[in-house]
Amino acid sequence: MAKGIIGKKIGMTQVFSDNGAVIPVTVVQAGPCVVVQKKTVESDGYNAIQIGFEEILSEKKVNKPMAGHFKKADVKPMKYLREVRVDAIDDYNVGQTISTEIFAEGDLVDIQGVTIGKGFAGGMKRWNFAGGPGGHGSGFHRRLGSIGMKEWPAEVNKGKKMAGHLGVETVTTQRLKVVKVMPEKNVILVQGSVSGHKNGIIYIKGTAKPKR
Repeated sequence: MAKGIIGKKIGMTQVFSDNGAVIPVTVVQAGPCVVVQKKTVESDGYNAIQIGFEEILSEKKVNKPMAGHFKKADVKPMKYLREVRVDAIDDYNVGQTISTEIFAEGDLVDIQGVTIGKGFAGGMKRWNFAGGPGGHGSGFHRRLGSIGMKEWPAEVNKGKKMAGHLGVETVTTQRLKVVKVMPEKNVILVQGSVSGHKNGIIYIKGTAKPKR
């Protein structure tokens, strides 16, 4: 079965290995997710399943097209949907539940999340610029400096590193090791950090780079 599930970042803590080493881990709620739709090579050109996470309690919050989509699948409306490519589509059925049981201790996973937003930031914070002299008379402490040329081409090059919006970017952290699986709580512990804030929605899948 393909390893792909929607989850939620709970926070970070630490656990101890068998030899007493401290392992920093991220606590992740992985599912449970429900199969909402199946896509096949015959109907869509590829095999995939659409999974849903976190039930919507109020039907008023579901628009008519999505309400019909969930009604056709005979599942409760879900807040978050994600498509997962699979090889054996016959292994899945609409309405089936996918949980932490698809993971085992020692597995390597890739986790996709949205980084924490930090608003408008200057060049030093956003791009780690060194800044100017620290003396009182310099008048050039945290400024950007030159951003372009003279008469030609008389414009700022596209992609120039400048002040601007920092954070809220989709980032995938690869090859995180699953340290522990707790199916009774729908929780897995992965070694290392995961992008995003607490209670942020993340997507966990089997790593694209099993070997280095």
